Amino acid sequence: MLSRFMSGSIRNLEREYSCTVRLLDDTEYTCTIQRDAKGQYLFDLICHHLNLLEKDYFGIRYVDPDKQRHWLEFTKSIAKQMKSQPPFTMCLRVKFYPPDPASLKEEITRYLVFLQIKRDLYHGRLLCKTSDAAMLAAHILQAEIGDYDPGKHPEGYSSKFQFFPKHSERLERRIADIHKTELIGQTPETSERNFLQKAQMLETYGVDPHPCKDVSGNPAFLAFTPFGFVVLQGNRRVHFLKWNEVTKLKFEGKTFHVYANQREDKKIILTYFAPTPEACKHLWKCGVENQAFYKLEKSSQVRTVSSSNLFFKGSRFRFSGRVAKEVMEQSAKIKREPPEIHRAGLVPSRSCPSITHGPRLSSVPRTRRRAVHISIMEGLESLRDSAHSTPVRSVSHSESFMPRSRSQATDSTDGLAVISDQAYSPSDSVLPTPVAEHSMELAASRQVNGAPCSIEEEKESEAGTPTQGDGADFGADGKSAQDAADSALSEVEQVNKFVLSVLRLLLVTIGLLFVLLLLLIILTESDLDVAFLRDIRQTPEFEQFHYEYFCPLRRWFACKLRWVGELLISK
Repeated sequence: MLSRFMSGSIRNLEREYSCTVRLLDDTEYTCTIQRDAKGQYLFDLICHHLNLLEKDYFGIRYVDPDKQRHWLEFTKSIAKQMKSQPPFTMCLRVKFYPPDPASLKEEITRYLVFLQIKRDLYHGRLLCKTSDAAMLAAHILQAEIGDYDPGKHPEGYSSKFQFFPKHSERLERRIADIHKTELIGQTPETSERNFLQKAQMLETYGVDPHPCKDVSGNPAFLAFTPFGFVVLQGNRRVHFLKWNEVTKLKFEGKTFHVYANQREDKKIILTYFAPTPEACKHLWKCGVENQAFYKLEKSSQVRTVSSSNLFFKGSRFRFSGRVAKEVMEQSAKIKREPPEIHRAGLVPSRSCPSITHGPRLSSVPRTRRRAVHISIMEGLESLRDSAHSTPVRSVSHSESFMPRSRSQATDSTDGLAVISDQAYSPSDSVLPTPVAEHSMELAASRQVNGAPCSIEEEKESEAGTPTQGDGADFGADGKSAQDAADSALSEVEQVNKFVLSVLRLLLVTIGLLFVLLLLLIILTESDLDVAFLRDIRQTPEFEQFHYEYFCPLRRWFACKLRWVGELLISK
């Protein structure tokens, strides 16, 4: 009896596993889930825990053992999606940024979006000019510590808090001045709403950057926003395509293509290269989901999308869920008492230090800031000279999604828009999500006096880079040799792809012929009276096949089935 109970308990444990989800305020939600549970079940548990109804904007993110990010698919089993062993660790993030976050129906939804954008600001994903940055940081101060109080907030109090990857004393003074004079009397809800209204006007609002390279080898960040497809290089937005202009997203291996019609007589194709095939597939799936969410009128219009024109090749994916217009219509019908919000201002944060989390570590030393700034500007100049294509004209999105002021600002600019005084290099774009404990140590080691290193600083810190004399010649030779090796490797990859395509076509052809042959045999051996089949049955070849092969095979199968039936009955 005891052994039976123990074995049953072990089987139950094997059918369950622990799952931890890190929320936007960096608290953790842990639950036990059945092994065959789907992603929708876990997501519903989290939304119930948060008392969240406008949940279609959010998603669950995880990282596989190869450090590739993924969005959890709600229609599939969790265990089958996770390549690692339980217990699983994931995180709740904003997946589809609201086109107008300040007009969301419930305060709890606005608060969670506020936490996400504050996180984007800290990690450099929401990059903006200095004047905008000061206003955003001041709104965060007002939302979390309230009105300025000389007794509680001594001189230089804003310098103890970290809002951005790094900032200067001048910016810190400007943040304090705005907080002291312009935001007095605002409640946390009002400050958060004003923060969202300011953030949605920025060019990098809603950007979840995917690092890639263009056809010239220049680094770029691709992103999908509520208003369209965006490409960022240096401190500029070099491409912007509205969702109704994008006609197709396609990938093959590491290559990602965007097809668009800007006008009836102007069709463009943008090509970029992801670091790995897995990263390229993730980029493609994110694009497919964002296009369906923001572009379509109804979820019934969603279709299964293939990454290739051939039915037997490539990946197939279908967006599941409601589209943006349906979500907004459903939100308007919400009628309940506003849920209580427990703002997590005093909870220590793992990856996004809040203003109440203690003193901020000093950012880049003052003596290095000018050198870093010069290095960044030199990089921008070289990037500006090496742009590979003419920027696309920037046009506004549909009036239903884009606020009027944003529409006017977009119409007044060309496709080339300056987004910041510095180059776009989000410090968190290469870190896993969620950040594991060993990854936190890695992030700490990448910081310079408490500030995450930018790409430029990482390049500066690399040792042994010859810059002049014989070292420069050696570097040039090494670079040319590396380019030749990369070219040879690319040719080999192309040949391998061609061979795989031919083999795949051959296998599919053989499979189709085999299926057709089986279908023909079944039809000819049936009692179906059709002139075509009667003519086949009367041929000598068919009679020989029928008596020498088909009949003995049928008798053998019947004998085996009787034997299996008798075996089952005897038991």
